[in-house]
Amino acid sequence: MAVLMGVGTLALAGCGGSTDRAAPPPVVAAPKPPPPAPSWGPVLAQDGSCTGSVPATATEIAPGIPECELVRLKGHPPTDVLVGESGRGQREVQVLYTEPGAKELYFFVNNRLDRIVK
Repeated sequence: MAVLMGVGTLALAGCGGSTDRAAPPPVVAAPKPPPPAPSWGPVLAQDGSCTGSVPATATEIAPGIPECELVRLKGHPPTDVLVGESGRGQREVQVLYTEPGAKELYFFVNNRLDRIVK
């Protein structure tokens, strides 16, 4: 006479196990702590205001200066500010100044002037 067993019963029977035992609790990995916040210093908010005090270190508008230094050197708030994040987790900011007869667009990556389009 043949005896039919289910797959689970057959697997346990082959290992000498029993269906009476409870399975061990699953191993739960500890959550990863969030990455540390970048320390870029004061940056521009969407309204063009600076989020902290501006260290007056830059003497000219040149690649590498921080966002708030641009506003300080220009002497007036920007026309528009667009703040975003790249797919690589970098802070990207576009700052528009509408000057008489021209528009200037400043691109920042991680609070450093990357390029200027006039």
